[in-house]
Amino acid sequence: MILVFRHFFYKNYVGLSLWPFIFLKNDALKNDVYLINHERIHLVQQKELLIFPFYILYITEWLVKSLYYLNCYKGYQNLSFEREAYRNEKNLDYLANRSFFSFIKYLWC
Repeated sequence: MILVFRHFFYKNYVGLSLWPFIFLKNDALKNDVYLINHERIHLVQQKELLIFPFYILYITEWLVKSLYYLNCYKGYQNLSFEREAYRNEKNLDYLANRSFFSFIKYLWC
């Protein structure tokens, strides 16, 4: 389910997946197939990690990588979950062919 919630987002962020919802900054983004695919990739990641552990891993990895890069945004950009989603958001068939736990191969690249 896709919901629009304008006041939920900080700066350049326009989409967020919180199982089972996709939140968008504005209505026009509903037509952005790449953004929706990106967020759907996150929903699959959340589902395969049984939702709550996904958030723990996401936050832990973000903290570690933010400290490593000494930059919160760079830490975010280098999360395995985000790397997988960004690198595959333009492949609209990705989810149909994705293997379980595919984010793992993005941990160290």
